Amino acid sequence: MDWPWHQSLARPDEPPTLWANPLQPQAAAAAGATALVGPGGPTLAPTLRTSPGIRFPGPLKPFPGRMTAQLTPPMTPEARLSERDPSSDVAINPVLGPLAMVLTQDLALPLFFRELTVLGAEHLPLEGPVLLAPTHRSRWDALLLPHAAGRRRTGRDCRFMVSIDEMAGLQGWFLQRLGCFPVNPRRPGPSSLRLAVELLQAHQQLVVFPEGRIQQDDEPLRLMPGLARLAQLALAQGLPLQVLPVGIGYGHSRPRPGDRAALCFGPPQPLEGEGRRALASFTHQLAAAMQSAEEAARRAVGRPLGAA
Repeated sequence: MDWPWHQSLARPDEPPTLWANPLQPQAAAAAGATALVGPGGPTLAPTLRTSPGIRFPGPLKPFPGRMTAQLTPPMTPEARLSERDPSSDVAINPVLGPLAMVLTQDLALPLFFRELTVLGAEHLPLEGPVLLAPTHRSRWDALLLPHAAGRRRTGRDCRFMVSIDEMAGLQGWFLQRLGCFPVNPRRPGPSSLRLAVELLQAHQQLVVFPEGRIQQDDEPLRLMPGLARLAQLALAQGLPLQVLPVGIGYGHSRPRPGDRAALCFGPPQPLEGEGRRALASFTHQLAAAMQSAEEAARRAVGRPLGAA
């Protein structure tokens, strides 16, 4: 039998009649059910987003007396990851953090690359909220950025906003304990943006890859809109935010042992105005600045843009 209260809730001329079905909690949870609180305690009913065509076994019974309904849509994986206490999402594990620094900066990077070059370090602020916008060419990018802008260089850590897909399984367990938190790059949710703004309010250094994925071809940069939206939100809070373009280059499109690697910081990019037109203009401006920074990094490794 279908749940009939979708229609009764839509009638503005009378109080809604809410119906309860004595489902098992497991079946109700699978159907996206939520709690109805009445005089006899909580029972279960489907959320408003449950399809009217879904059928459940057992009779429908009107719930006696007055009741209140807590109607919330089912949580997405991103929401489940991001609705935790913000301090738990961004706290760096006091054991894993220093250990990861030694393993990556003292062992992995110098053993894999024969030369590491950092350009434009004068543009990197040592205090205040900073949003780093690097090109994304390899998984090595996530190791090069702390090498160039991390605790040993600036006295503070790089906090990475990473794709929600990267936060799954054992890898996600480690990333979370190294200060990373998830975002859907195509549709950044409010909880992820709120957490990012809280980090910037604490004058942290946040890393967001505006391309949203690794791009190893020398094609024009195409940026996702999330970074510009985040910058606008931070500036609306009165934060003295600085957005730095970052270009990364390697000796080969897919880094090989013994390659050279370089990272270039460009000058901060201002975001002026409000609305979609301002966001589009800033995104275009940032893409050009990231491209310029990458050209400098590629020249430093002897592989200018357009070379194989």
